[in-house]
Amino acid sequence: MRGHYALALTLVSACRGGAGDGGPGGSTTVDASSGPTSTGAATSDASGSTAADSSSTGDTGEPQGPWQPGTVYPSLPEPSPRGLLDLRGLMHTHSVYSHDACDEMPTDPDGESNRECFEDLRRALCQTRHDFVMFTDHPDRFADNEYPDTLLYDPDRGDALLERDGQPVGNWSGCDAAAPVLLLAGSEGATMPVGLEHHADDRGNYGLVTPEAIMALKAAGAVSLVAHTEDWSVEQLETLPLDGFEMFNLHANVLLNLPAVAELLAKLAAGGEGLPHSDLAIMPMWSEDPRYLERWGSVLAHDVRRVTTVGTDAHRNTFMQVLPDGERVDSFRRMMQWFSNHLLVEPAADGSWDDRALKEALRARRLYAAFEYMGYPEGFDAHVQSAAGIVEIGGEVSLADAPTIHATAPSVRELDPGVTAPEISLHVMRAIEGGFEEVHDGVDTIDYVPDAPGAYRIEVRIVPHHLAGWLGDYVALADAPRPWIYANAFFVRP
Repeated sequence: MRGHYALALTLVSACRGGAGDGGPGGSTTVDASSGPTSTGAATSDASGSTAADSSSTGDTGEPQGPWQPGTVYPSLPEPSPRGLLDLRGLMHTHSVYSHDACDEMPTDPDGESNRECFEDLRRALCQTRHDFVMFTDHPDRFADNEYPDTLLYDPDRGDALLERDGQPVGNWSGCDAAAPVLLLAGSEGATMPVGLEHHADDRGNYGLVTPEAIMALKAAGAVSLVAHTEDWSVEQLETLPLDGFEMFNLHANVLLNLPAVAELLAKLAAGGEGLPHSDLAIMPMWSEDPRYLERWGSVLAHDVRRVTTVGTDAHRNTFMQVLPDGERVDSFRRMMQWFSNHLLVEPAADGSWDDRALKEALRARRLYAAFEYMGYPEGFDAHVQSAAGIVEIGGEVSLADAPTIHATAPSVRELDPGVTAPEISLHVMRAIEGGFEEVHDGVDTIDYVPDAPGAYRIEVRIVPHHLAGWLGDYVALADAPRPWIYANAFFVRP
């Protein structure tokens, strides 16, 4: 990570130019100790909108008016017709308990947590309206701190500990105008255990890639994932006793698209003309990552069951520059609201859920990822109907039971009727050696009858015409399709 950070800072330094003096776009460059953070100030954006406009809410705390970039919505409280809650959250992000967070200054000279960075994170947890956040702090600082500190617990903010056997395992993080967010601890070390209910008995296991270390972390309550799939071989992903790995990682994606990042920073340094809306800064530097798709497809094609997730990998340590909305490029709010993992959770009889309900859904692979920077998908559904009953995302079914994969396309939640509507399509992707092949597609709804055993996943693609007015010099991206949803696979056995 440290080498990648240095590379990013080289880009930042090369592109600072006159932005530090405040150009026509009103942008400035600041150091880690004095820069603006997510304050909610109504600062003009390059598109003509404001940060306040992008996240304006009424007295109920709900967004008012049509969706626009930066708008966030809470999850729908009602379960699906099949009784599952669709809960949204993050599974790879960092806090002040990572050594390289906060511009590599997670603590002040007195050893206390970096207050500015901590406040930016706490504010973002409420602004982004996630249901859960599974932190993945690096072990060289995480292992030296204890629960509930690692859960960011602060009773003065209205936090409430989730306890088991008298010990804290999670933190319901208080938010004044929003529902609490369940915060869970985890670590990105040699592997990435998420949802740790307590520290491992031997904290050295955070730094080991062995079956024994992985099982020891599972014994501490964790779901065993690995991050940065590009660094792992297919053999490792198959033979280690993992629960899953990432199908997308923003950090890796930025490094894959450094020329686009450099162009964005150059525009910012020149005054901001031609920039997209600040919360669409991800658009030009986002792409599918063939390294991830190749490994994902190969593992599933070998009939190995693994859940796949998307990783935000936020550290607030890369791009200090301030976009026209008054926030750093890499503010926690901005990065945390770009995309998320959706878990299909079985609630308790009273409708409640906790950390173990989340982890049960994760281990069962009932997960799809949505790239909400293009709008919040509403109405998405995918399941298998067969003679043996209904199978949810991540489940398996026998070909002998005549399965049909059914999917319903989502729409953009609260789409502005005054913009050109996006084109949304459904695609059935079958895992093959080295990736995936498309075997069926359609719009609105599709029904596909598999003709062979294998792993099949639903992908939703979108041509985001509705974003054209916010893309500045990148308006051509509004006419190019890109994935909106990656769903985990169904497994069809003989």
